[in-house]
Amino acid sequence: MRTYLFLLILIITSLQAYAQSTYQEVVAKSGDGVYVLLRRYGLNPSEHLHAFLELNKGKLGKDHSLYIGKIYRLPIPASAVTTAVKAEPSATASKASPKLLHIPLFGNKYERVDIKDQQLRGAVYYLSSGHGGPDPGAVGKYGSYQLAEDEYAYDVTIRLARTLMEHGATVYMIVQDPKDGIRDENILKMNTDEVNYPNQPIAYNHTQRLRQRTDAINKLYAQHKGAYQRMLAIHVDSRSKSQNIDVFFYHHENSPLGQKLAETIHQTFTNNYNRHQPNRDYSGNVSQRSSLYVVKHSHPPTVFIELGNIRNDLDQRRFVIPNNRQALANWICEGIITDYASQQGM
Repeated sequence: MRTYLFLLILIITSLQAYAQSTYQEVVAKSGDGVYVLLRRYGLNPSEHLHAFLELNKGKLGKDHSLYIGKIYRLPIPASAVTTAVKAEPSATASKASPKLLHIPLFGNKYERVDIKDQQLRGAVYYLSSGHGGPDPGAVGKYGSYQLAEDEYAYDVTIRLARTLMEHGATVYMIVQDPKDGIRDENILKMNTDEVNYPNQPIAYNHTQRLRQRTDAINKLYAQHKGAYQRMLAIHVDSRSKSQNIDVFFYHHENSPLGQKLAETIHQTFTNNYNRHQPNRDYSGNVSQRSSLYVVKHSHPPTVFIELGNIRNDLDQRRFVIPNNRQALANWICEGIITDYASQQGM
């Protein structure tokens, strides 16, 4: 009996020690309050305030004030990683590396996602690539090949999803292709097997397709009420073959947060062009396009991105090189991180 009690106490003690070790511990800085501290680490105060106060009893001053230099524990979110691509850590990841995700949607080569940091922890992103299913969008002729807007917009979008997840974000891919994954081919073959989140055939009717996407986004938006949420729609433009264009950003006229995100990503593109191509002017800009269906009807602040002209020779060369598609995703992500960091400091 004594042996049994001893083992029981040992097990309980071990479980308590393990539970304590899973909490992130942070140091309060000058000017920190509970709300500021929670927001800095991507935690919604309305959801996590009570848990924070319970975790840090005896460490708080009058009216729950914080002491500079003191270590505080952060609550663990209900779902540390949630993705619309049904991400589940692999068996190895769950035991050996909590910073590893297994995402089959990304394809065999890219399904392993190593979490680099938590810069976007607490942020929720809805990514919707243009067209898909029965609608290829604009089609450009590239030698003897055809380049479809939906295939190239999707490849940039899914690369962006993976990059955001590497920084701890919650990501929902609204348009999904269960077979393609991230592709490193120059010529992306056209197909019609994309689906709408969670696994809905994409409608033939144009307006119904757009409604499918905004309905899915708005339903998820309600589920994440109180969190930092943003939506990005990624397209490839179609203009005269002779017209080479840069990346353009659109937002709703009554969405200051959408405008801020658009301007921040645009500035990131400007900075990167100045750094990597100092002799090339960047002409992309930010403007209002409230008439765009997904901009008008999506509840989270939304940015609509046009990556270039699918019919122009110079733009086509940008799209067909996989490293360029990854660079587009990286630059968008860089702007997103800057925007999120600025929101946490408010």
